[in-house]
Amino acid sequence: MTDAPYRFTLGADADAMAVVREGLRRFNIEQIGPYTYEDFQLYARDGGGQVRGGLFGHFAMGWLYIDYFWLSDAARGHGLGSELLMRAEEEARARGCTGLFLYTYSFQAPDFYQKQGYHIMGMLEDCPPGYQRYYLKKTLQS
Repeated sequence: MTDAPYRFTLGADADAMAVVREGLRRFNIEQIGPYTYEDFQLYARDGGGQVRGGLFGHFAMGWLYIDYFWLSDAARGHGLGSELLMRAEEEARARGCTGLFLYTYSFQAPDFYQKQGYHIMGMLEDCPPGYQRYYLKKTLQS
């Protein structure tokens, strides 16, 4: 720490956020070389065009990070979730990814992901209170 006092601010500050993002990006590039983040979206629609499920996230650093994955109640238990994950994995393979990463909560679908070949690599207790947050990955075979 320096002798100069710091002033801390809490709240939205787009300029400060840009400084932090750019600083971290530059540091990362010094360590691993150039990289990009590319959005990924995959949706399943019924015959009437209604979205009945989907997932989205981003490709970065050789992995597909799935941030959101949802199926309508009526679509659950009929293979749609497995089909969406399989298609996401195919796209990740086509892009040369090492694997996929996602998280789920104990009240969501940890068992489903494990049946699809995902392995729990970590857990956060009491997130939200009384539940667990599971971090899972699936390594893709070349």
